[in-house]
Amino acid sequence: MTQMTPMTYVFPFAMGSSTGTAAGTVGVAQQPTPAALPDRMVLGGKGAGLVEMSALGLPVPPGFTLTTAVCRAYYAHGQRYPDGLEAEVEQALQLLETQMQARLGDADAPLLVSVRSGAPVSMPGMMDTILNLGLNDETVEGLARLSNNPRFAYDSYRRLIQMFGGVVLEIPHEHFDAVLNDRKVQQGLLLDHEMTAQDWQAVVRGYQQVVLEVTGQPFPQDTRVQLWSAIRAVFLSWNGERAQVYRRLNGIDEAMGTAVTVQTMVFGNRGDSSATGVAFTRHPSTGEKALWGEYLINAQGEDVVAGIRTPQSITLAAKQAAGLSEPSMEESMPDPYQQLVRVANQLEQHYRDMQDIEFTVQEGRLYLLQTRAGKRSAAAAAQIAVDLVTEKLADPAHALNLIDPENLQQLLHPQIDSAAPRNVIARGLPASPGAASGRPVFSAEEAVRRASSGESVILVRDETSPEDIAGMHAAKGILTLRGGMTSHAAVVARGMGRPCVVGASSLQLLPDQAGFRVGDHTIGHDQLISLDGAKGEVILGSVALVPPTPSPALEQLLSWAEQSRGLAVRANADTPEDARVARSFGATGIGLCRTEHMFFAAERIAAMRAMILADNVAERQQALARLLPMQKTDFVGIFKEMAGYPVTIRLLDPPLHEFLPHGEHEVAAVAALMGVSAEKLAGRAKMLAEANPMLGHRGCRLAITYPEIYAMQVQAILEAAAEVNAELGAGQAVPEIMIPLTATLSELVRMKELVARVAAGVPNAPAYLFGTMIELPRACLIAGELASICDFFSFGTNDLTQTTWGLSRDDAGSFLPSYEAERLIAVDPFKSLDQQGVGQLMRMAVESGRAANPGLKIGICGEHGGDPASVKFCRSLGLNYVSCSPYRVVVARLS
Repeated sequence: MTQMTPMTYVFPFAMGSSTGTAAGTVGVAQQPTPAALPDRMVLGGKGAGLVEMSALGLPVPPGFTLTTAVCRAYYAHGQRYPDGLEAEVEQALQLLETQMQARLGDADAPLLVSVRSGAPVSMPGMMDTILNLGLNDETVEGLARLSNNPRFAYDSYRRLIQMFGGVVLEIPHEHFDAVLNDRKVQQGLLLDHEMTAQDWQAVVRGYQQVVLEVTGQPFPQDTRVQLWSAIRAVFLSWNGERAQVYRRLNGIDEAMGTAVTVQTMVFGNRGDSSATGVAFTRHPSTGEKALWGEYLINAQGEDVVAGIRTPQSITLAAKQAAGLSEPSMEESMPDPYQQLVRVANQLEQHYRDMQDIEFTVQEGRLYLLQTRAGKRSAAAAAQIAVDLVTEKLADPAHALNLIDPENLQQLLHPQIDSAAPRNVIARGLPASPGAASGRPVFSAEEAVRRASSGESVILVRDETSPEDIAGMHAAKGILTLRGGMTSHAAVVARGMGRPCVVGASSLQLLPDQAGFRVGDHTIGHDQLISLDGAKGEVILGSVALVPPTPSPALEQLLSWAEQSRGLAVRANADTPEDARVARSFGATGIGLCRTEHMFFAAERIAAMRAMILADNVAERQQALARLLPMQKTDFVGIFKEMAGYPVTIRLLDPPLHEFLPHGEHEVAAVAALMGVSAEKLAGRAKMLAEANPMLGHRGCRLAITYPEIYAMQVQAILEAAAEVNAELGAGQAVPEIMIPLTATLSELVRMKELVARVAAGVPNAPAYLFGTMIELPRACLIAGELASICDFFSFGTNDLTQTTWGLSRDDAGSFLPSYEAERLIAVDPFKSLDQQGVGQLMRMAVESGRAANPGLKIGICGEHGGDPASVKFCRSLGLNYVSCSPYRVVVARLS
């Protein structure tokens, strides 16, 4: 073996003694032990997996990886490679040529390679790949002679021209499709595998003519030009639109960069003893412990994931379960199949997680091209994590770390009622479970446009491609006519948690995206359809849904999480029904009960408006007396649902004008109902109107002006708590009274005196805690003063973010997405806590508050309480609890 000089940017793998040629067997060589290997942040997921599999002695075609540092340097220096890279690539290429006894561009012994992307975090299909690189008009003849298979050689050449043309030269694929389809029509053929060597030669000539006509230059015959053009294209694809969209949707750091792997080609298209496929070590939809996947005979890998041909099942059991007729890999290729089973078990035990394996069988011999943690449904994720512990492959801590808490929220969405009638109009493969209803759309652009206006849509495509990523995210569900369970649509849908049915071949798309036809039905843009992703059914109209039932696996995960959690999880709940849901998901209290929501019911809003229209304190108190029993009834229900757990109740927060009608006709109608003049009602609304109500007369400022409002609410809270304690036992109602929008100590002193005065007049008033929301920067700065008279703080991070950033969250949605797209901000601060700005104010408040009052209880009650990254930050601050909406309680508990 050639002596290797240490390299900075390039990492060879599976390099050993000379073991074969491009036309013969590919060598497999031992690498250093896994402990000594660079990690995926350096080599990317694909490169790290190949190196590690090589170290385990598994059959990996040799090659080398350009590290992620090259990508970062490339963009940092105006799309220029770092000094020394070309020499290192040349050195690695010479090592590979020696290994393979073949050379790039040598017609007598041609070396062919693939050039593939590989980010540290899996981004399936979002970046570019080029296969069969190294073929030209001379080497294709050499490959045909060495393999004694001209059909295979020219099939590989036409694939290179098409992929290189699309990825590097940016030629629309329709140009190449037209050439291929014209040849099929001329020869009376339907499928690619019916094409002869002469057919592929004609297609190659047609593809070369396309390249010449579109670019003005011939297809490059210099194989070094091919290699460097492909490497550059992969690095550029890191910042391609679909990759940027995927990173934004999945919170992936753009600074990571992608690695590029150059690997010796192995060929699944060398005849009927060759194949390509994708295997999962467990079922990605259910988590069942069984090898599962798909393969295609006489094909290359892109054929499987692109959904161009409907693949066959790997196992006999899966074939029988799906009612398929084509032979499984277990039947048609028993020896490679048994080797794949052994490899799958070995990889799963090594990584202690379900693996997604790409493989090729070349003339009866198995080769591994990639392994990575497999994308899986939320149900499968929970089941796999628990099973790994049961099988002693993992401990509970490791199992919890395999779970993305955000994805498990899918398990809490309603499911299709199995007993409800359904009009099934088509069936396909159940690629991703779940239920979705919506109107069909036929392009990603239409999905984004209609979803952004509030419509629920189902994306219907012949097959999806990476360019559809934004539309797939916007849609409620995905339906394709072609493709298998490992196609692009299936893999991405499972990762997104979108219900998906693929391979619904009975559908026929109408011209001009007008709709689709199936059987006697013609479905247009305005008709509702539903998908049952678990059964693979397409249903006409909407279907009845039922509440979810948490699975035993999810319950087990939550039990493990409970044993190791550092934060309590409460819920934001305003009604007894919300409180009941929150308790069912394991909330240990209510962190935010918004009292204003209780006033909008039809029978209450009139009393609220009468209070606002009152001309004096006596009239206001009269109206409030009507509201008191209503508020008390709500609090009784909430305290009963939360028996024994704390309930933090925020006193009235929004400005009063929000309760008044707007518009001339609405004012007139409400005035008539109330028995007052429209002029008086309109005048009061005008008097209360504010230029910037978010920063206006709201929160505790209202109670400074109208203390009787808060007095009524405190009385309702304490009377309700006393009643519940009398019924259920002392201490079952645990009220915490919270003052909103505090900016000064004097405000808070006034409010504490008000609460104490009311409490003194309530018979059998229970013990209560007194605290304030911290939602203004000034409150953070004087937190030590405020803490001196408080039992607790609760960060209202929605308003704290608004007031820190100077943003209105109601308006920011119109421009913050462009800030994310232009990389001016990493993430919308209303979705995930701004740790550098808002987070530092929180840290200051925690430190000064606890310094003044060591027993101070501190929580967070904005929607950030359900965001995993925000929860992690809150734990680092030493908060006692987070509070979020009831349906995000499970996410917060696992976070």
